[in-house]
Amino acid sequence: MADDLPGNIEVTPREVSERLERGDKFLFVDVREKWEHETARIEGAVLIPLREIPANLPHLAEAREIVFFCHHGMRSLDAAAWLRSQGVEGARSMSGGIDRWTTEVDPLVPRY
Repeated sequence: MADDLPGNIEVTPREVSERLERGDKFLFVDVREKWEHETARIEGAVLIPLREIPANLPHLAEAREIVFFCHHGMRSLDAAAWLRSQGVEGARSMSGGIDRWTTEVDPLVPRY
């Protein structure tokens, strides 16, 4: 699946962190399960588990840009690819997920 995706579908945790610090406007979505969100979270992100993404398409389609993340980056890549297939071109995935965020941006976010 990843072979046919445009090269700009992924963004690094450091890039996301810099954009958050600048106050850039984008929807930051955690696609993990509720228990995962309760275990570790990134401030400013909204929780929409992957299975709920299709039901939230109308809301998500309103966003100019969306960055999804999960634990290691696979579910968020699926979410971004699916949204793009629905015509939402601003959908992106944070590579490496919250695990990479913890090692590269904020070590205070628990690893699990």
